Amino acid sequence: MASEISLFIVISCITLSSCSTNAQLSPFFYSRTCPNLPLIVTNTMRQAISKEPRMGASILRLFFHDCFVNGCDASVLLDDTSTFTGEKNAFPNSNSIRGFEVIDTIKSNVEVVCNGTASCADILALAARAAVFLLGGPSWSVPLGRRDARTASQSAANTNLPPPTANLSTLISMFAAQGLNARDMTALSGAHTIGQARCTTFRTHIYNETNINPSFAPLRQAQCPGPASGAGDENIAPLDIVTPNRFDRGYFLGLVTRRGLLHSDQELFNGGSQDALVRLYSINYVAFANDFANAMVKMGNINPLTGSNGEIRNNCRVVN
Repeated sequence: MASEISLFIVISCITLSSCSTNAQLSPFFYSRTCPNLPLIVTNTMRQAISKEPRMGASILRLFFHDCFVNGCDASVLLDDTSTFTGEKNAFPNSNSIRGFEVIDTIKSNVEVVCNGTASCADILALAARAAVFLLGGPSWSVPLGRRDARTASQSAANTNLPPPTANLSTLISMFAAQGLNARDMTALSGAHTIGQARCTTFRTHIYNETNINPSFAPLRQAQCPGPASGAGDENIAPLDIVTPNRFDRGYFLGLVTRRGLLHSDQELFNGGSQDALVRLYSINYVAFANDFANAMVKMGNINPLTGSNGEIRNNCRVVN
């Protein structure tokens, strides 16, 4: 317990200094207008994860898919309408991202206490932190003060989100385009220590590629029939085979033993520039946790709407 408290203090101190990277955001933004916001978010997330542990990973992924498309502005939450095309049906998101009902519930709970005050973008950022912490991972100070977008971009979602087929150089360049370096990219990839992936995203890796553990491939093939079968596309498998509902270093241990589920996962440990960092994370959880927390703050600072830009949505699914 003492080590967990120490880790929390270290991460908090480090990430508080990172908060200054966007001067308009502050962890204390709601200290007067909605001081219980973090607690409401965490309590609602605790209920959601107790019902379905996988939901933690889903909310974390939702935040990632929001920030990589024109910044952390809750555009990913907007529904399509007859006159509006959002991001939910972009190729990387369709039948894939989930957790919208949980965000709706959090927003409803927040509105009871702080009507018209907290943005959906900030709620999503806090929910992502809560997801990690509630599954045993680190916590960090979340800079707040984002406002919600009135627009979305399906084309940017199709372009900006790294595909599961990406090689290492593509991953590095796509993260660099968002102001994140290679170390940030590898740390953030550690989010795959929780959650599941669909057969369509890893079928090629387990059937056609050689940089995979010979005992791991047939294990995954049992759940994901080959392409000739025409079946099993929506079957899911854990990204971390040992502890899929625990935020730990298991993902990196899997990479070192060539048990990465996605092609893009195993690219992090395949004779390239990130091998040494993957090895470090596989044996040093504190190093991973510190880097992950810092990278989450950096990602959360991608192009936020602040001041009079955007709006505070009444309903996270539609513009006011």
